[in-house]
Amino acid sequence: MNAQELSAKTPDQLRDELVALKKEAFNLRFQQATNQLENTARMRTVRRDVARIKTVLNQKAAVAAAN
Repeated sequence: MNAQELSAKTPDQLRDELVALKKEAFNLRFQQATNQLENTARMRTVRRDVARIKTVLNQKAAVAAAN
């Protein structure tokens, strides 16, 4: 997922995506705590995707506030 794909989505779609990623991050943390996590790199990608979505949401909010 890159920033261009995210900027094309509406804020509602981005919030839905954010909720899904946060659930996935929780599940990954739970798997890690129980030593069942196989792909440790997935935690990093999910965390970064969450940050990307938050950044795009903040940018869209700034543009809306400026108008």
